[in-house]
Amino acid sequence: MTLASRLNKKAVVLFTGIGLGFCPALAGDAEIAEAQSVIDNQIRAFLSDDNATAYSFASPGIKQIFPTLDSFMNMVTRGYQPVWKPRAYSFGKSIEEGMKITQQLMVTGPDGKDYEAVYTLELQGDGTYKITGVSLRSAQTLGA
Repeated sequence: MTLASRLNKKAVVLFTGIGLGFCPALAGDAEIAEAQSVIDNQIRAFLSDDNATAYSFASPGIKQIFPTLDSFMNMVTRGYQPVWKPRAYSFGKSIEEGMKITQQLMVTGPDGKDYEAVYTLELQGDGTYKITGVSLRSAQTLGA
């Protein structure tokens, strides 16, 4: 199959999708924006000491591991200070794979150091994204 015929086939799929009210190229942007909103809302809840709201953004799997608000907050305050009380944060690279989104977050922690947080989120049965995990590491920054 030639490149031109592959491009024409993709164009037909794209226009067919638009005719049905669905556009794969645009759908990913909406899901990523929603996932970023979940992360942003959780961090804002942490910053305003609204721990119950912050806990509401955790997936059922996380809630199974940390079944109470106290156990969840104990884990967050001990191991995730940079996302619990960040000085600043900004979104980086996003990857959408099926019903899962991986979102990079660059964070300046309460200690003034830079960190990279990688969030994973999964679409739930109710149509919302919930946080399924966060990995955190010191960011490698260049000195001046």
